[in-house]
Amino acid sequence: MNGTEAIAVSCEEMPEIARALLADGGRMQMAYAWLPEPEVVELRYLASPAEGGRFLLWSCRPDGEAPSLAAIWPSLGWYEREIMDLFGLSFREHPEPNRLVLGENIPPPFRDGGRAGGDPRGRGADVPRGLPLLDQPEVQLLPFGPVRADVLESAEFNFYYVGERILHYHPHLFFKHRGMESRFAGLASGAGAVMAERVSGVGSVAHALAYAQAVEAAFVAEVPRRALYLRVLLAELERLYNHLHYLGHLAGTTTLRVAEAEGKLLEERVKQLNGRLTGSRFLRGIVTPGGLRRDLAPERWLWSALTDLRSKTARYVDLLERSDSHRDRLITTGQLSRRVARDQGATGPVQRASGIDRDLRRDHPYAAYAELPLVVPVREEGDAYARALVRAGEIEASFVLIQRVLMQLEEGPVHQALPAAEGLGAEGLGWAESPRGTLFYAVHFESDGNLQRVKIKSPSFSNWRVFPFTVHETNMMDYAINEASFGLTIAGCAR
Repeated sequence: MNGTEAIAVSCEEMPEIARALLADGGRMQMAYAWLPEPEVVELRYLASPAEGGRFLLWSCRPDGEAPSLAAIWPSLGWYEREIMDLFGLSFREHPEPNRLVLGENIPPPFRDGGRAGGDPRGRGADVPRGLPLLDQPEVQLLPFGPVRADVLESAEFNFYYVGERILHYHPHLFFKHRGMESRFAGLASGAGAVMAERVSGVGSVAHALAYAQAVEAAFVAEVPRRALYLRVLLAELERLYNHLHYLGHLAGTTTLRVAEAEGKLLEERVKQLNGRLTGSRFLRGIVTPGGLRRDLAPERWLWSALTDLRSKTARYVDLLERSDSHRDRLITTGQLSRRVARDQGATGPVQRASGIDRDLRRDHPYAAYAELPLVVPVREEGDAYARALVRAGEIEASFVLIQRVLMQLEEGPVHQALPAAEGLGAEGLGWAESPRGTLFYAVHFESDGNLQRVKIKSPSFSNWRVFPFTVHETNMMDYAINEASFGLTIAGCAR
């Protein structure tokens, strides 16, 4: 696969390979399956080595079942369960073999040659709940959701609690699973970019960018220099409005209503700049394989607008920091240790707040990031306060990056057509550091040049797996603060 160091192995070798990767300090990023031939399932395992460099990609073809790697890399537990649901493959000795994505009576949707079959719309009533059985009379079970107030996405959260103390927490997230990956099959590469933008609305640029770079890797395509810089500009504008929304929402959970309103007003001002720049508040319809769909002209007016916004944002962050009632509610809330963050696959600001210094923009640079100064804030405490400080630091870093892009932006084309032949039957990997963390797209093309299989590794899929470890043995009063501090989306998880 273009963009990786690909290695073909037998499935029985994978446990030993996984242990060696762990011992060397590398990291498993995701696992997925696809059908290179009808009814022939191939597993892919993507990892990043500790020393940096190219991603590692192992492939193997199981004979009906494969050994589970979840005991070695717990972060792969959900990926293996997803494969079981979507491809009907078994994993030996999996610690959590119950269904994750689909209901019990829904057939594996990818077993008819790669396109959706059955019904991918969500969980059935007969899905094994996977909840522990606690028969102590003092322990109560509170199922909250899936319908929730306000504009929150559908999910059911199950709390086992005594008084205010949460003994165990178990989320169910896939009520509105949309089968997005299967919907790419048969599309042309350009249409796939439109689909990618709609996987998670608040990550439209990151998804379109990771997808476009995967296609460009498959076709061995060059992207014009101006387009590379403008891609950074768009990605950092997306990071800005996401992180400002995050700070406003977090302030709301600590009952600072004025601070909540101000944070969301700053978010709105970034979205207004987005709309003026691109015609879309969510920056859609711009990124495409080969560069951008059209040129942008931000040089003169955007600098002035961002300078004013940067000053207002710095004041806002300082006021939050000096609000004792807000800060005190965050300190020690929802602590995530470095060990759990690594083992369970935390990503983005969540992992960096727990002392794991990883960022794809720096470690595996794409677009024009290698030519730009990048500060990556890292904290060690692993609590809600640390996660807020990391995002606040990333806001300032984004302002610096955008202004440097505007200084270095050169005239030139913003799109180059993909080669006509090199990508036929090809495959490629693309990635982006979204506001929520690492995002990967793996694309496979059919012989006619259309998409056959697209795999999406979403940051919220990783962080939702991690989140319950910060809820067990905490209290009900801190739950909303803790959930807000993770900045999760369900759409990004339940693709």
